[in-house]
Amino acid sequence: MSNESLSKDSLNTLSSLDAGGKTFHYYSLPKAADTLGDLNRLPFSLKVLMENLLRNEDGTTVDRSHIDAMVQWMKDRCSDTEIQFRPARVLMQDFTGVPGVVDLAAMREAVKAAGKDPAMINPLSPVDLVIDHSVMVDNFGDASAFKDNVTIEMERNQERYEFLRWGQQAFDNFRVVPPGTGICHQVNLEYLGKTVWQKDQDGKTIAYPDTLVGTDSHTTMINGLGILGWGVGGIEAEAAMLGQPVSMLIPEVVGFKVTGKLREGITATDLVLTVTEMLRKKGVVGKFVEFYGDGLKDMPVADRATIANMAPEYGATCGFFPVDEQTIKYMRLTGREEEQLELVEAYAKAQGLWREPGHEPVYTDNLELDMGEVEASLAGPKRPQDRVALKNMKSSFELLMETAEGPAENREANLESEGGQTAVGVDDSYKHHASQPLEMNGEKSRLDPGAVVIAAITSCTNTSNPSVMMAAGLIAQKAVQKGLSAKPWVKTSLAPGSKVVTDYLKVGGFQDDLDKLGFNLVGYGCTTCIGNSGPLPDAVEKAISDGDLTVASVLSGNRNFEGRVHPLVKTNWLASPPLVVAYALAGNVRLDLSKDPLGNDKDGNPVYLKDLWPSQQEIAEAVEKVKTDMFRKEYAEVFDGDATWKSIKVPESKVYEWSDKSTYIQHPPFFEGLKEEPDAIDDIKDANILALLGDSVTTDHISPAGSFKPDTPAGQYLQEHGVEPKDFNSYGSRRGNHEVMMRGTFANVRIRNEMLDGVEGGYTKFVPTGEQMAIYDAAMKYQEKGTPLVVIAGKEYGTGSSRDWAAKGTRLLGVKAVVAESYERIHRSNLIGMGVMPLQFPEGTDRKSLKLTGEETISIEGLSGEIKPGQTLKMTVKYKDGSTETCELKSRIDTANEAVYFKHGGILHYVVREMLRTA
Repeated sequence: MSNESLSKDSLNTLSSLDAGGKTFHYYSLPKAADTLGDLNRLPFSLKVLMENLLRNEDGTTVDRSHIDAMVQWMKDRCSDTEIQFRPARVLMQDFTGVPGVVDLAAMREAVKAAGKDPAMINPLSPVDLVIDHSVMVDNFGDASAFKDNVTIEMERNQERYEFLRWGQQAFDNFRVVPPGTGICHQVNLEYLGKTVWQKDQDGKTIAYPDTLVGTDSHTTMINGLGILGWGVGGIEAEAAMLGQPVSMLIPEVVGFKVTGKLREGITATDLVLTVTEMLRKKGVVGKFVEFYGDGLKDMPVADRATIANMAPEYGATCGFFPVDEQTIKYMRLTGREEEQLELVEAYAKAQGLWREPGHEPVYTDNLELDMGEVEASLAGPKRPQDRVALKNMKSSFELLMETAEGPAENREANLESEGGQTAVGVDDSYKHHASQPLEMNGEKSRLDPGAVVIAAITSCTNTSNPSVMMAAGLIAQKAVQKGLSAKPWVKTSLAPGSKVVTDYLKVGGFQDDLDKLGFNLVGYGCTTCIGNSGPLPDAVEKAISDGDLTVASVLSGNRNFEGRVHPLVKTNWLASPPLVVAYALAGNVRLDLSKDPLGNDKDGNPVYLKDLWPSQQEIAEAVEKVKTDMFRKEYAEVFDGDATWKSIKVPESKVYEWSDKSTYIQHPPFFEGLKEEPDAIDDIKDANILALLGDSVTTDHISPAGSFKPDTPAGQYLQEHGVEPKDFNSYGSRRGNHEVMMRGTFANVRIRNEMLDGVEGGYTKFVPTGEQMAIYDAAMKYQEKGTPLVVIAGKEYGTGSSRDWAAKGTRLLGVKAVVAESYERIHRSNLIGMGVMPLQFPEGTDRKSLKLTGEETISIEGLSGEIKPGQTLKMTVKYKDGSTETCELKSRIDTANEAVYFKHGGILHYVVREMLRTA
């Protein structure tokens, strides 16, 4: 269905309303209810999906049965119906956005090769890419830190930024927010999000809910503004950009009732850590969470956004807040136009999307929190859901040291796809060691276990919230007045998600005091929250290593997996910005800040946290200084960039001029030799097994994001191209270069290939000679021989975050099919999106029952006919001794759309051919 044609609207719901002096048309939920029955108690988030179906009803991807399934949901409170969701727009950050733009550039190349106008490849939905993942805290604690870090960032990422600058001018519907501006989710909340979107169609202005998908899991932050959106992998995001729908099951929705009010001295961060703990215990993976109850009446959008931001940490697809007076108040504060506010209110009220007091939708399940019970909290040492009350921090750390507890199996580490790094080989126990001598700036002291070596006010989660930022400023102000300072071993940093924060901290009179404590501005980007914390001072690194000390970071971020923040820092504690400042003053987490002093004042008297902690009244007065003009000023030039960005020279060509010398951006081979019609699909004959894998192989096993060593295939490739190991950067930063990424496929140091005995890492047996070699090297040898490949795996193949390179890399290695016992939903669809067939063993059959060693050859029949969803195929295993065994396999192509994508060799191939066909 074209993006521009009106819906079939079989229920005659097209209606009109007037707002802001204009007439808008919309697909009315109350009108649909005239035929379908009362829809008012449908959860707000599902009402948004319902409108999406009504507006996009085309008789094929959306028909009446999908609409009826939403009504049936109210009776069953769950559904196994798959629907096609069309988001209004797409949000990207630079780590995941670069490969997306590389694919668009390669598609243009393919269209040019077919003799057509390459400019036809353009995002059909609006796309915003915010460069926020690349700045690192190389310098800190002085007035020039921000300028210095931006300079280093520009040097380090020159090639990537030249490419994005080209994309900015080459594509329509594609905007880039330059480096040094803000974090994508905060920019989205403060500026990009509209709550109600509009477009002209057939002479009418259609109004509809603002919805999006993003290439970062914390896209959910925008749910705080009544905008439905969540994170997806790059392949789904690219398809959505190009007008293809996102396939999804109608989700279960868990209602979270909020009552009461936060007590004096309790912050939004304390609230979100409590909510995260409760929802993890409840179990909401793959579900929507929706907040309701009269506690929302006075909850500002900034607090809602903090809670929505951490949906990935509590495991939900999203954490949705409906539209109400608070939404309008926040949009007005942040400088949205009055006409837009009128439209949002009129539309939400007309559609039953406005939160009314006492209204309780029907939910799959419920839980409730009285906010008056929330206490001051941190979370750690290595999982965001492990909340610890502030008063229990000392005893919690002591217990950790005494029990020498090893890290829990790090399932959350699969959330790393968006960037940052995880240390490989972090020590598996917290050992108790005596303190180490330390000399810094000529001053002698000792570094103890529990020392806070990083105190970072970081991340959109909290820096988008003026109340906690002003509280941090007030604590700094009082600390400076009393003559306190941060301990010398603490690496302090302030990296807000938007420039507005700097404006209001200055107007509040707090930035100077934060600077005096070392919290100078280091950048506007994710920094410490994604592991871009930069190096610790040499003396501190030496002391930690010499004593094998268990030290701490305290950060206002959303993730604290072991080794993520810094390889030497084993315990990482999520906390509110004012607590980050407090711990920088205290210098150690082995204190009970509810009764131990932070330090001594000028006269030698002890100073306690309660002496510095601001009252709600003081915070409210400071927050009053946040003005609309600040948002208008900063966002007026959000796409401009600084002089360095503007000076990047790029060719004004429709087709990108690829450089063989680049090690960051290369022309991927996905569309080489693309014909107007796809080739017929053949059965797989005599394929070798590339890898024989166990259960719960994650996307991080298949395509790691972090650092890699010089002796790996990726390391060798970069060295051959003149890159020294110190400049390798990470797999994540090199996602625009398929040569690096295919060498990194199945290269995780913890993956176990059962073809080899007891060997960890990305190795396999090259069956023709029996030698052990890197999986990439073996795959290339098989390609030279023209041998097809398969991967055999256990249960839950491809769990973890959606990582498109896990599917792209698999395809480039020459793998035709994956045969597993079960799949994670998104990776399964990504494999199809790259033209790799996902097949499933029947119940009771697996690699063990077939006694596979990896030396067999595999043939699969039934692919050469018509590809249909869920069809049965036949697999023949030929053993080394010549004997054979056959079994049936189920195709995990689950929908008609997926069958079409697979036939074309992938979703992007299908899109290019469709464009060529209709040109």
